[in-house]
This record gives sequence, C-alpha cells and structure tokens, in this order.
Amino acid sequence: MADTPIETNKINNDLDTFPKLLLDHAKKRPNKDAIREKDLGIWQSWTWSKAAEEIAALANGLASLGFKRGDKLAIVGNNRPRLYWGMCSAQSLGGIPVPVYQDSVADEIQYVLDHSEVRFALVEDQEQVDKMLEIYDSCPAMETIIYDDPRGLRDYDKTHLYDFEKLQDIGREFAKENPDYFLQEVNKGSGEDIGIFLYTSGTTGKPKGVVMTNNNILITARNSVKFDNLTENEEIVSYLPMAWVGDHIFSYAQAYVTGFCVNCPESTETVATDLREIGPTYYFAPPRVFENILTTVTIRMHDASKLKQKMFNYFMGVAKKTGVDMLDGKQVTAKERFLYWLGNILVYGPLKNTMGFSRIRLAYTAGEAIGPEIFDFFRSLGINVKQLYGQTEAAVFITMQPDGEIFADTVGIPAPGVEVKVNDDGEVIYRGPGVFHSYYKNEESTKETKNEEGWVLTGDAGYFADNGHLKIIDRAKDVGKFVDGTMFAPKYIENKLKFFPHIKEVVAIGDGKDHCTAFINIDLEAVGNWAERNNVGYASYQELAGHEEVYKMMLESIEQVNKDLSTDSLMSKSQIHRFLILHKELDPDDGELTRTGKVRRRIVAEKYSVLIDALYNGSKDCYINTEVAFEDGRKGSIEATLRIQEAETYTPAPATKGAN
Repeated sequence: MADTPIETNKINNDLDTFPKLLLDHAKKRPNKDAIREKDLGIWQSWTWSKAAEEIAALANGLASLGFKRGDKLAIVGNNRPRLYWGMCSAQSLGGIPVPVYQDSVADEIQYVLDHSEVRFALVEDQEQVDKMLEIYDSCPAMETIIYDDPRGLRDYDKTHLYDFEKLQDIGREFAKENPDYFLQEVNKGSGEDIGIFLYTSGTTGKPKGVVMTNNNILITARNSVKFDNLTENEEIVSYLPMAWVGDHIFSYAQAYVTGFCVNCPESTETVATDLREIGPTYYFAPPRVFENILTTVTIRMHDASKLKQKMFNYFMGVAKKTGVDMLDGKQVTAKERFLYWLGNILVYGPLKNTMGFSRIRLAYTAGEAIGPEIFDFFRSLGINVKQLYGQTEAAVFITMQPDGEIFADTVGIPAPGVEVKVNDDGEVIYRGPGVFHSYYKNEESTKETKNEEGWVLTGDAGYFADNGHLKIIDRAKDVGKFVDGTMFAPKYIENKLKFFPHIKEVVAIGDGKDHCTAFINIDLEAVGNWAERNNVGYASYQELAGHEEVYKMMLESIEQVNKDLSTDSLMSKSQIHRFLILHKELDPDDGELTRTGKVRRRIVAEKYSVLIDALYNGSKDCYINTEVAFEDGRKGSIEATLRIQEAETYTPAPATKGAN
C-alpha cells in the first residue's frame, strides 16, 4: 500500500528532536538518499522523503497498539534501516528507544528489558525473537514483539508477534482515521524530553541505563559536525552495535543533523566487501577493528612474493618517515615527496582500496586507547585518523583532535562546549551539553558520578601535556603501583603488545607486585596463517596456543616491548618478566570481556587466580580447569597445563623527577 506524503510544512521550526529533523530533511532534500542496506547482494536505498513515510507508518502502527508517551521500545539486532526507523518512530510518539547489544545472551537482555520496563520490542530476525520469547514471562512489562525478517517464523504463535510490514499497514489504516495524529505527536516533542536509554557495557557490574535527553545528543552532534566540517555529502558504513553510544552519535545523530547517508552492510561477514563498494568518506572504528585490519594486511604480506614483500617494506619505511608529516601539512623534501608519491601508486593506494579506505576524509577511533604504532601506521598511509576521548555519559565527545594537532599519545583538546580538568586525585572530570540526565532508577550512582555543578567523574587517570592536549594513562581504578611505589598502568603495556598481529588480547598484571607479568591471547587468524605457511599441524586453539614455536614468537614480541619500555623513565619498571599464553580466548559470554571488548579485570583476576599465583611463585607450568559457555547456553569446561615463560628484561632508564 502506498504511503501518503507527509505535510512537512506543518512541523514547527525548533528542530530539537529527531522526528522534527527527519521531516525537515524530507522537505529540504526529499530525493537525497538517507539510508541504504545491502540485501541479497544488492544495495537498496531510501530517500529522506521515503524514510519519513516509512517511519510515520510504523509510528502510527505502534500508536494503534497503544504505544504512548514515555513507553520504551527495545531495539535488538544488527544495523538495519528498519531498526533505525524504530528509534525515530518511538521518539515521534514521545517514547524512548532502548537499543540492546544484539549478541547478548537472553539473561543479559532480560536484565535490560526488565530494568527499563520495556513494553514493546523491535527485533531483527528469528534468533532475536527466540531470545524475546525465552524471557517474555520474566519481563512483566513486555507486551509486543515486532520482527523485521519473517524467515523461520511462519509457524510461531503470533499472539505477541507482529510482522514489521503488516504493522506498517495497520499504521496506514490508523493514519486514515487519524490523519493529523503523527504530526501532532511530533510537534509535542522538545529538546528537553528523554530521547534514549543507552546501557553501559557493565565493566564492573550490572549495566547502568544512561538517560539522555534530545538536547544531550543533538547539541553534541551539532557541535561535533561543525568541529570537523561534516556535510550532507558524507557516506558512512554502520556496522558497530546500535546499543553503543558511538553508533548512536555517528550513524544516527550526526546523520539526522547533516542529512548524510548511512549504509548498512549485508552482514557482519561482508563488512569488508561492503566498505570497498561504498567507499565511505567518514569512518569510525574502535582500536580493535584497526588492530584486526593491520593483522589482515600483515597476513597477506606474509603470503605475497618476495618481490612484493621487499617493495612493501621499503615503501612502508618511506611512509613511516614521511607520511604523517605530509598528512599534517609539514614540510618534506622534494625527494621524500616523490618517493611517497611513487609509494602511493605502488603500495598505499592499492592497500587503501583493499581496505575500503580510498575516499575517507575523516576517520575516528575511540572506546579505549589505541597503540601509537597502530595509529601512526594508518596515518602514514594518508588516512586522516583521529582519536577522541569520550563516554556514554558525555554523548561521546569529551576531547577531540583538531586538524594539524594530532598526536598518537594524546586524545586532543576539550570538545566544543565541554570543560575538562584534572582533579587533585589525577582523575579527569568534565561538564558540557552532552552530560547525561541520570542513571535510570539509580539515584545513588547518579550522585556519585555527577555532582550538583554538573561535573562528571570519568574514572580515568590523566593529565594535560605541555601542548595542552589531554593524555589518558588508564582507568583510574586500574592504575596501580608496584611494591616499590612505581606506577603500574596495564593498558599502556597491553596496547604496545597488541600492535603485533599475532597478539589479540593481553592482560598485564603487576599492582602490588614486585614486577609485571602477563596473560596473552593469540590471534587465531594470524597464528593459524603462520602455522599453515610453516606446515605446523594443530587440532584446536588450545593446541596451537601451546606450541613451542608460538611461544617463541610471543617471546620475541614481549622482549621487543621490554626494550622499548626500558627507555621510558615513567614505564621502565613495567617490563614483563614472565608470561603465559591462555588456553582459550577471553570471551564476553564467559564474563571475561564486556560486549564492547573491554577486559573485566576483576573477573579475570578471580577466574585465573591460580595462574597469577604461578606467574609469581616461580612455577614453570600450571594446571587449570576453566568453565566456558557455549553459544546455545550450555556450560562446559576446558582443562590445560599451561607453560610459563621467562622473558629478558633490560636496564631501565634513569627515573626522572616526578616519575613515581
């Protein structure tokens, strides 16, 4: 059934909510693509006017089911146009979208839905419907589940289920009987209304529901758009979890502010291919994604011919020496410029094309610290990668890096409208327009995090460098001391090791100890590729991780990092003395990582306490039996005797004043 065009002239001019911005774009740029999705290998597009019609039909359908102001709509699934439309549809009626991590197990989803009192859920497919039905009776407020993809759901009891398209048809009939309802509801909205709940990843406990107003999100989005000169002509590929504040800002808020096009990949497996097809001009990825890309590049070069390897290594040396300076507009010699130009033809250009980065005008990384070596690698290729420092509670932006002032070891200056300072305890605090309204149903945590003057405690330790840019050391609670009082900052050490493509994750240990030790997770793709090239047979991750040659590979990397650390007067004490390679990957399903990939240090320390003891008592190996969770919810265990390896350490640099 065809949609009826919306009378956008009836919308008020405040543009302080997402639905008002939607209708403004439908009026000003009706035929410009707003969103695309790759389905069955073909890109489908919706213009701003068509998106507005789709959203209005869904909103009216929700209204027909009794959705009202203040109601919550859970959003669960991969990045899909209809799920993004669900957000705006709920907001059109004065409701509150609650995006949930799509890879969460049923119990994790139940906590969020029950805590936020969700009545309606919009989910992607059968997998997510099954999770909803599993927890349905445990969520008293839950009434209705709407699904996007009907495959596999034909024989399901439809008592609580609605097909997305059929609900839109109901909405169109509702609109015929209530022609002004949608616009009236949109016009009731204001910037002060609660716009979304974004749940934290729960690094230290249960996730907290961060309550954000429309003003929190939209003022921050407008400020960031102006800072980086973003326009309606940008293209972005949206592949990161919709429940994460970064995706909400980059793929939703900034798109609605500027009118640029959002592209949804076909699946998580096709992201790399879809990136190459779209050629985004604007890109965001957490450090882990950049680490994985570098790993893939390294693997491919190992498989290349000797000539190609030699050419790659030579021109990457040129890029390392010249690329960053050229990107920052600094002077280089004519010879260096010529060699870089030649390298761009032979190496950098083809490499960027393979990664899908040929058209990138601006790329950001955040979420946790990125290794300086990884950061400089991408910038040396001419890719304008910047770091930002942010939090869910800030609507992302706390500090940003201005063009021409981009440093690998700092995270920039205060974002527009944001005040940042370091308190007497060395903790970074801030206030600004993006500061969250509250934690939902958690007044105590709200008061602990945000004071009466609006200052938010980040929980991060940092300081302002001489150039005025903020430098983050680590999470304040994670920064410790060795027994001699020297500072121990685990994330700094871990990031240096994760530069190596065969190392996927590291947990550095040292607080309250005499010296530093570490757990290592191998990168299965990189090490598996090495094993294939060297005719090394293995039957499991555990077997490969324990291989003698793999230990040698890790030892070389650790000793190289130790040598680097020995020249750093502040961190020279943090050289790794002993390490082991874990028999399994750290996994969110086992509680060892958050859904955004951050290490839950307390849980890891408790779960692997026997290994930590062995690292410090001189043992040469250690037996452990570890409980694991499978994707279908079953529990199992993995047992292994892990080898403990000594690493060479180097004479530290003399300590400078104030190093301790």
